[in-house]
Amino acid sequence: MTKANAHRKPPEAKQLADLVGRAMTPACRKRGFASVDIVAAWGDIVGERYGTRVQPDKLVWPRQPELTDPETPPQPATLVVHTDGATALMLSHESAQMIERINTFYGWAAIGRIKILQKPVAVKAAAERKQLRSLTDKEEKKLDAQLEGVQNTRLREALKKLGAQVIAKHDDAAA
Repeated sequence: MTKANAHRKPPEAKQLADLVGRAMTPACRKRGFASVDIVAAWGDIVGERYGTRVQPDKLVWPRQPELTDPETPPQPATLVVHTDGATALMLSHESAQMIERINTFYGWAAIGRIKILQKPVAVKAAAERKQLRSLTDKEEKKLDAQLEGVQNTRLREALKKLGAQVIAKHDDAAA
């Protein structure tokens, strides 16, 4: 080893998700997606019912006038998805809820409508989620105490569910 290399720090390890995300982002941008995030989180955004049976294809953004005010948000896009015929019928009735969930994910009204194309979707085998252990009474009480100040019932329940999963996973990893 040379003297110059002796003081050099070894490169830091990078998470695979960061590398894959960077590699996929250009492909997603060609399809109208700003990043891979919506595609990667699709199942969590739309829920179990549509997560594997509906596939996002692309976002179609309307043309913006040349002279736009930077303070004005862009017009919402059309999300093109594909699914089978039976699911398309269910989705057409629940598209408003799906738009709301997607816009919540983005944090603004990014999607204005969903265009459904009936096309076969390669159904991925639903990954068997590892069943987490139940919390002990002590852990349950501690979690409830931490969430005591949360007034919104839905938010409290969501945080409790998340907290229980984190506690169960953390303790499983430590064991």
